Amino acid sequence: MNRLRLGRQVWSWALYDWASSAFATTVMAGFFPVFFKEFWCAGTEASVSTLRLGVASSAASLTVAVLAPILGAIADGAAARRKFLLWFAGLGILTTASLYLVPHGAWMTAAVVYVLAIVGFSGANVFYDSLLVTVAPSGRSDYVSALGFAVGYLGGGVLFAVNVAMTRFPMAFGMDGSSSAVRVSFLTVAVWWTVFSAPLARYVREPQAVGGSAQAGAAKRIGDGLRELAQTLRRVRELRMVFVFLIAYWLYIDGVHTFVRMAVDYGLALGFASNSLIVALLITQFVGFPAAIAFGKLGERAGAKTGILIGIGVYVGVALWGYRMQSVWEFYVLAGVIGLVQGGVQSLSRSLYATLIPAGRSAQFFGFYNMLGRFAAVLGPLIMGGVSYATGNPRLSIVAIIALFVAGAALLLRVRPGVANR
Repeated sequence: MNRLRLGRQVWSWALYDWASSAFATTVMAGFFPVFFKEFWCAGTEASVSTLRLGVASSAASLTVAVLAPILGAIADGAAARRKFLLWFAGLGILTTASLYLVPHGAWMTAAVVYVLAIVGFSGANVFYDSLLVTVAPSGRSDYVSALGFAVGYLGGGVLFAVNVAMTRFPMAFGMDGSSSAVRVSFLTVAVWWTVFSAPLARYVREPQAVGGSAQAGAAKRIGDGLRELAQTLRRVRELRMVFVFLIAYWLYIDGVHTFVRMAVDYGLALGFASNSLIVALLITQFVGFPAAIAFGKLGERAGAKTGILIGIGVYVGVALWGYRMQSVWEFYVLAGVIGLVQGGVQSLSRSLYATLIPAGRSAQFFGFYNMLGRFAAVLGPLIMGGVSYATGNPRLSIVAIIALFVAGAALLLRVRPGVANR
């Protein structure tokens, strides 16, 4: 009976990745960048619309980066990680659905709604990641973490495939054009996200707070959370392996997030058709499903650190090939290669970090983890944009990202799991 309940918790937790990944694929990586440029910023120079999109993404990332560790500290003290996850997911769901209502040319409104949607999506992920230590059986965190990413790739890919079909053949779905299909796609993401979040809300539980902090008032929780945050800042500096890993993670995950957010924009800059780029994203999703599971097995056998280093090496190769890329078929190949390692790098990073942090403070420490991930999402696009603007050559911008992977790998080599954190 206990094994059955544990299995249900793991799968309910993993299904949230299936639910929320629809936002990451259909909205964040797929349709929003193209629709923002062609529908909400219609008639605007490409460089201006790219700047607007970059500012919106950075604003959202900075907001989450500031909030994440504070919210994590509060949630740990109140045993409220699941509650916070669902609250932020609700914000993301409502704002994603609201994109349907934003009229043509209203780029400012679209940008604000998009910022709020990313805050909801990213904020929920802080608490989703922190629940890993609650649902994963002892010694299986690598596999469970990989399972979440794999299920997310599959779920996000399934809905994204339907959404792509809607935009390619809108008449078959009862819509009058591709613009209407894209707007309806935002609604389908909101519904999908809501429905498949239900198992986590129903079945995932976490230990009760110690000392009655769950009954504390909001003001006391915030004060306690801020004090715990200050303690965590000091603790992170004292835990040498945690500190080194977080800096390494900040650098290499910056490169990973930059590929996710800027791939479509880079392809457009090279003159590739938007429809071809959307197909490439589909390839990444469906390759990523079995690959994430495989990386989970690799982490169990060879160690999470080894798996991450392999993934970083692949990203460096992709950047070098991307610099010389001339044809759309090459973009497809690179999309498949990224799919092989993207989920693996993310899942093994999460599980490796879970083994380094103190027990009982997972939301707090994962708040820092996600904070660095959000700051990385600020830095990477700015590097690409700055290099492209300064040189006039977008190809050089992808080469510049290699420095982040190399620096991150160099620091990761110094992390020794199982060694005392002092």
